[in-house]
Amino acid sequence: MSAEVKLDTGMFTVSASPHIRCDESISKIMWTVNTALAPAALFSIYQFGIGAFSTLALCIAVCVLTEYLIQKWQEKPITINDGSAFLTGLLLGMNIPPDVPWYMPIFGSVVAIGIAKHTMGGLGFNIFNPALIGRASLVASWPVLMTTWPKMDMPGKVDALTTATPLGILKMEGYAKLVEVFGDQATMYKAMFLGTHGGSMGETSAVLLILGGFYLIYRGYVNWQIPVVMISTVAVLTWIFGGLYNVSGSTGLLTGDPILSILSGGLILGAFFMATDMVTIPITVKGQIIFAAGAGALTVLIRLQGGYPEGVCYAILLMNSVTPLIDRAIKPVRFGKTV
Repeated sequence: MSAEVKLDTGMFTVSASPHIRCDESISKIMWTVNTALAPAALFSIYQFGIGAFSTLALCIAVCVLTEYLIQKWQEKPITINDGSAFLTGLLLGMNIPPDVPWYMPIFGSVVAIGIAKHTMGGLGFNIFNPALIGRASLVASWPVLMTTWPKMDMPGKVDALTTATPLGILKMEGYAKLVEVFGDQATMYKAMFLGTHGGSMGETSAVLLILGGFYLIYRGYVNWQIPVVMISTVAVLTWIFGGLYNVSGSTGLLTGDPILSILSGGLILGAFFMATDMVTIPITVKGQIIFAAGAGALTVLIRLQGGYPEGVCYAILLMNSVTPLIDRAIKPVRFGKTV
């Protein structure tokens, strides 16, 4: 490599870039993120039973297989061991209900890897988060199946009947009806925090997702500003404008329920594990803060004013599309150049 060519000036030894080296690698980072997601994924399997296991396993297997086949066809190095395709499958599986028909995970996985990732050039070149593109394609193709979940008598035992997600109930029937479903407000908060309610697998245990996110922050793979700013933006804007999130049904300002807005839907999963995707977010911390604030604001806008009850997926994808513009506007001044 050119980095091995050195110039000895007598006082200093100068080598060609790159000058910063560490023991991190793509494989190490990806498998660490997979490890951080594992507790929430395992809890989903415990909570929803064999259906959740089948959905997660199918998403992961098809993502890995699709990556292998595309790289084999293009005669490129096979990189399925680096954990990136595995992570896409795991994230996609956690973004869909646990009991969807088998063909849906296959379709979403092929779209995520084959279209969102490899048509852009593969890992490091994709504009949009592949797992979210896979989820968006499933919502567009099977909207009813993607917004219903099985009733549960107890963890691991699901009822044959289906009902709307908590955000769906909130959107269609109001806050009072949602509280009634859980029994009372405190029980609702507890169920959403611990994960003892239905929904997509990544909408369940907030506490395990938060712990996994904190682990990634501790390891330095995630800047804490992104999840904090995104979650705070959703909470504050919901409190200001979210009359829909009020048990009294009031539509006035400063009446929304910020706690419900944080715990419901895929906000925590999105804020910690998808809005922090190193490939699709701005490169500077200032840019990432703008990205996170924009994603939070769009999430609230879609939830409150859109026809679809959840907005995290589309909010992050929309902000992915403006990442190059943010980078261009927030790029640092070169050393020695005057502003």
